Amino acid sequence: MTSGPLFPHLTYCTRCCIPETQEGVAFDELGICRACQSSEQKIHINWVEREAALRKILDDAKSRAGNNYDCIIPISGGKDSTYQLHVLTKIYGMKPLAVTFSHNWWSESGWYNLQNSLETFNVDHMVFTPNRALINRLAKNSVEKIGDVSWHDHGGVGSYPLQVAVKFKIPLLIWGESLAENSGRASYLDPVHKFDREYFIRQSAKVTAGEMAYDGVTERDMFPFTVPSQEEIDAANVWGIHLGDYLFWDDERQTEFLRDTYGWKETQMEGTYKRYKSVEDVMSGMHDFTCYLKRGYGRATEQASLDVRNGLLTRDEAFALIAEHDPEKPEALDYYLAITGQSEQEFYATMEKIRVPQMRGIDIPVKEKHAKNEERILPFPEQLIQKFNKTDSKRSYLNDL
Repeated sequence: MTSGPLFPHLTYCTRCCIPETQEGVAFDELGICRACQSSEQKIHINWVEREAALRKILDDAKSRAGNNYDCIIPISGGKDSTYQLHVLTKIYGMKPLAVTFSHNWWSESGWYNLQNSLETFNVDHMVFTPNRALINRLAKNSVEKIGDVSWHDHGGVGSYPLQVAVKFKIPLLIWGESLAENSGRASYLDPVHKFDREYFIRQSAKVTAGEMAYDGVTERDMFPFTVPSQEEIDAANVWGIHLGDYLFWDDERQTEFLRDTYGWKETQMEGTYKRYKSVEDVMSGMHDFTCYLKRGYGRATEQASLDVRNGLLTRDEAFALIAEHDPEKPEALDYYLAITGQSEQEFYATMEKIRVPQMRGIDIPVKEKHAKNEERILPFPEQLIQKFNKTDSKRSYLNDL
């Protein structure tokens, strides 16, 4: 089966399926995107030298830690953070503090993976969970501000580990995948972005906590999402690295390793044909669907493009998969509408206003799903409450709106 791009008016990478609407994308003189350039660079990098640089960083962190933790690992229980725990505890003998900002949209598989990783690697763990009513209000404001349902997740993942690092004086934060791996915003030889307090605002949150304080959300509500000051960060010497800048990163092989070695669970993901990215979040399908409505591509485009780079798909085969999955309306849209009190028409009208210029006035196809998702699209804590609440059998997330 072959296919062309969904939106022929856009310029696409000549090698993969990434369109010009990807944030930060840059094409070279041959029309090849930065992520494809990175995949070529990756083959020629001296990873032995890079691993030696990583070992030096980690040894230095150990020597300075004293009785404190060697580093902070922000974890979600996803494949990347589980692999981080494996590498840093089993291979390098680090004593990390695992830190989780809870998006409060856990899938059943994601909840299992998080708890399984904590039990498997025997790490101390801190978690912050914002209240559900606040998350519901922020989900509405998030679509209006950045065209994505997940500002609270992006903002919290950036702010909370920094807060913990400053408070407990643990300087080194370690994330997983390199920004160069699939993003159009950097390459392995041109990192572009320096880690600082604004790093996650630039990369994913886009707006500050203060800018989200409106329409029922107060500045006091947003206090937990506030990034420490630069003075506080400097005083604690906080900085961060991505393991993928020092170790050869391979999503497929790492997922298979985690599954076979530690019992990490994949699950069906809305909006794509792979089963391992963002499995912890029942709303990941909405995150990807809003990207599709705003920029003309979703998760299937990113993953199919990676498969093209790795020689697993032809470009035509990738475009066919994209046409099948990117336009699919996720079940998670029903949950989003319920928690925000919006109609489907209001949601689409908001998304139309926030489209990138290249997609304005363009017909963006949306199609219904053929079958229900394997997992229930309802946060797992809410599922448990429904299951065990014997005093009110009618309780559901709708009752709390």
